[in-house]
Amino acid sequence: MDFLQAQETLNLMEWILRAVIGFFFMLIVAKLMGQRAISQLRLLDFVIALVVGNIIAHPLSDEHLGMKGAMTTTIVLVVLYTGGLFISLKSTRIGKFLDPDPFPLIKEGEILYKGLKKARISIDYLLAELRKEKIEDVKKVALALWESDGKLSIFLDPQYEPITPSTYQMTTKPFDLPQTVIREGKIVHHTLEEKNKNERWLVDTLNQTHQTGIQNVLLATIDGENNLRVFIYK
Repeated sequence: MDFLQAQETLNLMEWILRAVIGFFFMLIVAKLMGQRAISQLRLLDFVIALVVGNIIAHPLSDEHLGMKGAMTTTIVLVVLYTGGLFISLKSTRIGKFLDPDPFPLIKEGEILYKGLKKARISIDYLLAELRKEKIEDVKKVALALWESDGKLSIFLDPQYEPITPSTYQMTTKPFDLPQTVIREGKIVHHTLEEKNKNERWLVDTLNQTHQTGIQNVLLATIDGENNLRVFIYK
């Protein structure tokens, strides 16, 4: 384990071992930090990601730096991070500091310039975010809030909301998520078992409906009524 310590030089295998250990160590750190730190870079998440990344990167590129100190520092930072999250849940004041309340950028179809200045974004950026939500006219927006994670929450004026079956009190079928039964020419057997079907049924159904074999199927899904939707290799 000498390669973890500071060295004058490292051979190729020692560099590889450092990289492998650093990689798996960071996987464990990311797992301990939780999904939020990966999917949402809020203030605390951004700080910890920035610091940890720099700490681990240097020993992986400089043989004069040992990994033991970097790994110890990272563990301490993860403990501080999880402690900070716990305290923010218990303390409203600290929670507000780390995750401040959202504030409006658009209200009743009017752009609030003070909100843009507070969020430090331009009108062009705001319009781009609206276009991503397929909104071409600011006047259609009843409320747009700038969230603490740097994302925009948009609420349309009710008269511009899309019409849904509930608007006309129409009866709809329950949501049914199709399950994968063939993936890249291979049968997903546990899906067949859940549907009380066997491989023979799958083969016969493919022959009858698509005149093809399992090996030619890129993807096949089955719904709650045992209907197959098949995508052939093209």
